Parts: sequence; structure tokens; C-alpha cells
Amino acid sequence: MRSGFVVAAFGLLVSIACGSQPTASSDPTTASSRIACADISAPHHAYVVVQHMSGAWMQRCIGFAPTYIDGQTIMDRSGIQYQAQNLDSGKAVCQVDLEPRQYRECVAPNSPRWVLFVESQGRWSKAPAGYADIRLNDEEALGWRFVRADDLSPAPPPLPRKV
Repeated sequence: MRSGFVVAAFGLLVSIACGSQPTASSDPTTASSRIACADISAPHHAYVVVQHMSGAWMQRCIGFAPTYIDGQTIMDRSGIQYQAQNLDSGKAVCQVDLEPRQYRECVAPNSPRWVLFVESQGRWSKAPAGYADIRLNDEEALGWRFVRADDLSPAPPPLPRKV
């Protein structure tokens, strides 16, 4: 009887753990169908979408109460690993979701880079400022796409699937 309980409890924990956090995926339906929303009961929701160079992508949803949420706060609350450095021109993102695995310089010439987009009303546009200066309103998204150095006009990541 006890071993049956342990197996059932383990199965429940595995299903909860596996279904609660999205992972990078190249299939938009799979990635977005597992989206969890931190603070789902909050009056407003914003999203972070990350697309790797491989095409795999993930998204996160963050609920918030004020009129807007800034880029620094949404990145910090998203749970997505990232590294940034302060430069003379502002904060630069060097690594997101462990891509690239290693780097010497945050913004190295002729190296792949993270490009930032902002989504509003179902359309992506290039971010007008660095991520820390962005303000997202309800239902808007911050989008990251890792691109080759020679990609001068990168496409945005997939649109988020909204809650």
C-alpha cells in the first residue's frame, strides 16, 4: 500500500513539474501550450518571448498590478536566465537562456547577438531603447531573438500566445 502511494505521489509531482514550466521548443503549439503565468490573477499580463538561433523558442507570462511593467522587472520576474553588462550606451544583454554558452565580450564585433523587439497589438517592432528602459502595458511583450552577426535585418520571434 505504501509503495503504491509513493508511486502515485511521484507521478503527480512529475506531471506538475513537467507541465508548469515551458521549455524551448521549435513547435510553437507545444511551447506556448505549456505557458505558465506568474501572478495569473493580476489585472494585467505581459510576456517574454525568447527565440534561440536554432529556432527553438519559449515564452513566459508575468502578471502585474500597476499600469505598466518595465523590461528589467519582467526579465527578473520571468525566471529566464540572462546576463547583462552596463556599457556607456546602457545595459547590454550578453546571454539569454544560456545562449551563447560562453562569451568573452558582451557585444563582440562579428559575433552572434541578441536582438530586442517589443510586441503591441499583435505586431512586433524593433525596441526603441534597451530592455531596462522599455515599459510594457497590458498584453504587450518583450521579444529576444539570437541572430548571426551578418543578419542586419532579423525577423522577430514568434508572437506570444496570450492567456
